[in-house]
Amino acid sequence: MILMRKKKNVSRSFPTIQQLEAELGRVRYGRRYRAVLRSTVFTLITVSAVAVLIATLWLPVLQIYGTSMTPTLENGQIVVSIKSGTFETGDLVVFRYNNKILVKRLIANAGDWVDIDTDGTVYVNNKPLEEPYLTEKALGECDLELPYQVPESRMFVMGDHRSVSVDSRSTAVGCVAEEQIVGKIVLRVWPLDQFGKVN
Repeated sequence: MILMRKKKNVSRSFPTIQQLEAELGRVRYGRRYRAVLRSTVFTLITVSAVAVLIATLWLPVLQIYGTSMTPTLENGQIVVSIKSGTFETGDLVVFRYNNKILVKRLIANAGDWVDIDTDGTVYVNNKPLEEPYLTEKALGECDLELPYQVPESRMFVMGDHRSVSVDSRSTAVGCVAEEQIVGKIVLRVWPLDQFGKVN
C-alpha cells in the first residue's frame, strides 16, 4: 500500500508598503522616546545635583524652630540664607552651636563695647542701638559683666524675643566665632503669604 501525501497549499503573504512604513515609524518612535527619556532623566539628575550643591554651599534653606526670634521670625517658617563674608549690625546671622543651627541678630562686632540697661536698652560703643524690629525690651538671661568688649574675631548676637532668647548675653553661648557662621538670612519663603525679604 502506498500512501500519498497531499501537498499543503502554502501561500506566503508579504507585508505591504504601508505596513512596512508603519513598523519603521514605530521603531523610530521607540528610539526617539528612549533618547528623550534618557535626556530628561540626565537633566533632572543634573539639576537636582546643582540645586543640592547651591543649597548646601551657597544658599542654605532653614526651618525656624522656637520663639527666640519672634516677632521677626516665627516657629515653622522657612528661610533662605546666603553665605557671605561681610556682616553688618542688624543682620540675621545663622551659626552652628553644639550641633545645632541657631539664628540671632548681630548686635556688635569684634572690639565693640556692649552695655545693656536693666530695662533692656542696648548700647554699642556708648550709643543706644535703634531696634525697630523689637516689640519689647528685656535684659533677659545676662550673666556678663557689663559693659562688655567683644573679643577679636567674634560677634555679639541677640535674639529679637529678648526675654526668652539665650544668646551672647549668657556665658553658656557667648560670642560667636567667625568659623561658626553659616551665613545671613535674606529671604522668607514659607508661608507663601509672608514671602519676602527679612529685616
